[in-house]
Amino acid sequence: MIEMFTKGMARNMYYGGGVFFFLLLVGLTLDTLRELPQRDHRENITESVARGKTLWEENNCIGCHSLMGEGAYFAPELANVFDRYGQGNEQTFAAFMQSWMAMQPLAIEGRRKMPQFNLSTAQVDDLSAFLIWTSRINDNDWPPNKEG
Repeated sequence: MIEMFTKGMARNMYYGGGVFFFLLLVGLTLDTLRELPQRDHRENITESVARGKTLWEENNCIGCHSLMGEGAYFAPELANVFDRYGQGNEQTFAAFMQSWMAMQPLAIEGRRKMPQFNLSTAQVDDLSAFLIWTSRINDNDWPPNKEG
């Protein structure tokens, strides 16, 4: 005999599904709350990092670059720029950033041009500190492409 789908069955599925997905939401929320303190590294925010973030925002760097996947994709991802060009050495990266920012825009035909922001040495050091700080965030191996 063919069983009919009744209102009672539909109601039970509706409430059962609602309870199931509510419990799933609670479980995922609790897991996130348990994981976040392990990823938090706010204690490493220095004045230099804060000034670098301010420079990042004031010069609208995110208008061209992305940082941990957020922003524009016109220019390279910068979440791993310290890993790419600093090789784990903060002084090497700071020197790289000083020279890189000084020689912009590059006169290479067909290449996207980064504007010259005329930042001081201290400002570039602050921006470097911010990018080093962001590279140490656990971003689940983002970006997947090492070159950004």
